[in-house]
Amino acid sequence: MNKLYNVGDFIVYKKSVCKIKEIKNNKLNGTDYYILSPIDDESLIIDTPTNNKMGYIRDIMSKETANNLINKIPEIEPLTNINDKLLERTYKDLLYNGTCEDLIKIIKTTYLRNDNRLKNNKKLSEKDNIYFKQAEKYLYNEISVSLNMSFEDTKNYIINRVVEIINN
Repeated sequence: MNKLYNVGDFIVYKKSVCKIKEIKNNKLNGTDYYILSPIDDESLIIDTPTNNKMGYIRDIMSKETANNLINKIPEIEPLTNINDKLLERTYKDLLYNGTCEDLIKIIKTTYLRNDNRLKNNKKLSEKDNIYFKQAEKYLYNEISVSLNMSFEDTKNYIINRVVEIINN
């Protein structure tokens, strides 16, 4: 049995955090649809069947789950020993099919790769930057809704919390 959501609820559709703007019925096929608006682009409208047959809709993580995930960040290892030719494929797989822990792996990996490039007087990798920003967007948008914070406050909270954990 699929969970039914209400207008005003936040959900994750694929990887995007969305607010349910309305629920409409398609009179031609008798199917109810959620009308969704991603929180980071309210001009975009997504309509998807409420029956969620494709499994694209899930609950936002709870506040407790978000805090547990943040506390685990120092233990989550970045990707290692990945051939540069396979790196983008790996990033894409983790980004679109993976878990929140996989998003953290992307963030850590891309950050460390670019930090290493800077230390060696090389220019930053555009590919790494793109995946870093995308993984951050997906992860921080969901956590920001869970913790009832803005995106920037969430980002700062996570960074400060991770530093605090590492230093203790």
